[in-house]
Amino acid sequence: FTAAHRSLPFGTRVCVRSQLTGRAVVVRINDRGPFSGNRVIDVSQAAAQELGMLGLGIKPVELWLLEEGESDCFQSLSGSAP
Repeated sequence: FTAAHRSLPFGTRVCVRSQLTGRAVVVRINDRGPFSGNRVIDVSQAAAQELGMLGLGIKPVELWLLEEGESDCFQSLSGSAP
């Protein structure tokens, strides 16, 4: 899964958790954006589908940067969000 973020370096892996569905996915930053409103991240269509948010538009999410060697969100969810 991929996503766009204004400032995180390309290749950064981020855990994204939907505040609506509680589902979480790991995305890799591969683009710049979003450039409108107060949006923090744009996730790919596939990531939105996995989050259960496809077609819901702009919705609240939580983000966690994954540390080197972390492979999934569940290790990161106990930490604090960036």
